Amino acid sequence: MKNALAMLALALALVFGALTPTAAKAQSLIDGTVTKVDAGASKITIRHGPIKKLGMDEGMTMVFTAKDPALVGKVKAGDKVKFDADNVNGQFIVTAIEKAK
Repeated sequence: MKNALAMLALALALVFGALTPTAAKAQSLIDGTVTKVDAGASKITIRHGPIKKLGMDEGMTMVFTAKDPALVGKVKAGDKVKFDADNVNGQFIVTAIEKAK
């Protein structure tokens, strides 16, 4: 009985731990490779795979505007990254970016 309760507690911890906002956010990040950074224009060019939430069924290379100019300083051409993006009034915006581990 003690073993069954311990297993149940572990299973619940794994399930609820996997559903935290931080874990969900990390899973939703898009893989890509930075090909160009234009700090003056706050633009980052990224080669990426499909981005279903933006209606992109195929990978491509695109220029994104950084939501926050500080994001541009986090990466350089050649960096493998994980990022999030949105479509704001027809403009593709990088809302978060980090170097891939």
